[in-house]
Amino acid sequence: MDATAKVLRCLRDRTILITGSTGFLAKLLVEKILRVQPDVKRLYLLVRAPDDAAAEQRVLHEVVGKEVFDVLREKHGADFHSFIKEKTTALAGDIIHQNLGLGNAQAKQLFEEIDIIISGAATTTFNERYDVALAINTFGTVHICQFAKQCAHLKLLLHISTGVAGNGEDRLILEKPLQMGQALKKGRCLDIGAELELTNKVKETLITERSGIVSSQQLEKVAMKELGFKRAKYFGWPNVYTFTKAMGEMLLGTMTGDFALVIVRPSIITSTFQDPFPGWIEGIRTIDVLIAATYEQKLPCFITGRIIDSIPGDMVVNATIVAMATHYDDVRTQAIYNVTSALQNPLPCNVLDESTHAYCLINPHVTDHKSFDDTNMRKLWGSMGAGRGDDGYIFNFDPSSINWRLYLFNTHIPAVLKS
Repeated sequence: MDATAKVLRCLRDRTILITGSTGFLAKLLVEKILRVQPDVKRLYLLVRAPDDAAAEQRVLHEVVGKEVFDVLREKHGADFHSFIKEKTTALAGDIIHQNLGLGNAQAKQLFEEIDIIISGAATTTFNERYDVALAINTFGTVHICQFAKQCAHLKLLLHISTGVAGNGEDRLILEKPLQMGQALKKGRCLDIGAELELTNKVKETLITERSGIVSSQQLEKVAMKELGFKRAKYFGWPNVYTFTKAMGEMLLGTMTGDFALVIVRPSIITSTFQDPFPGWIEGIRTIDVLIAATYEQKLPCFITGRIIDSIPGDMVVNATIVAMATHYDDVRTQAIYNVTSALQNPLPCNVLDESTHAYCLINPHVTDHKSFDDTNMRKLWGSMGAGRGDDGYIFNFDPSSINWRLYLFNTHIPAVLKS
């Protein structure tokens, strides 16, 4: 059996719970699974909604109703909606709650059905409120892992993190677990429980001091954002997003169960390279804000590092699926993959200059001049056997197959400007 067939076999008859289902990456993931393996048993899609009916409407409009599903829609024709109804179930829930906010009866049913959990829910806002980012990115992982431990037949929990969460002060970000309490700044020890207590204490103080003031909610919002930035900087992270994602990884690493744990850390995610078609993106994302602003002559320059490490969204999804299949039966195994262009140096500043007619300034807070070790990811790609007669490119995540200049000029920038 070749590697691609093994991946497809792993997906066959599986029941998968996906959190963060309305996100950009999750939409690509749901579409890919349904397109390449229509014999998947069921995808449970957790979304924030008041009830399951509202959750179903969100999935229909914000997920399967999007352009990225056009290839699958054309493939099934008039049967598309019945296929979607047969293979997907929307769940109203939220990872900030115990049992993901599900009712007892519903949770018990899932405990008996779920084979795989893909943890994709996150707030990706760099300047998010500290309390909100902690609840979702940090303690949300605890609730997901607690839920996973109650699933009788669960074989794998896959957590989507971020490559820039960092691990230590090394210039090379390794594919290794983050150690509990390890800050990026030497001499500082991180206590996650104390961070939650600090946040609650600051909020309580604000409520006491600002009671009766009309704008108290806005003041609390500003204070929480400032606190998140200060705490992230104090421990060595550039923003509250990467800081709280790192803490989420730390907690996850201490909560192993009788299932494999896989952590995928993508770098900056860009538009699709080829699957289901080139150039699909949703909204303006990260560096795309700068590209769009300079194109519209609203920004004469933008600040960046010497190299911006990025990876197309479909390659992240393909790596995720292959990693999932590879470790499906590896009980108690923990594997980490930096899904990155690594040494390919995809977006050097001079290319961005040519494409946007802007000039760049060095800012260590974008890449911090770090690079990513991708040894595990390259081994994973090698296991697909692509180039040796296998059909591994169905799940292509090889950054060396990208002509970055052509991709940028002909695919990504037009996609950004179109969105």
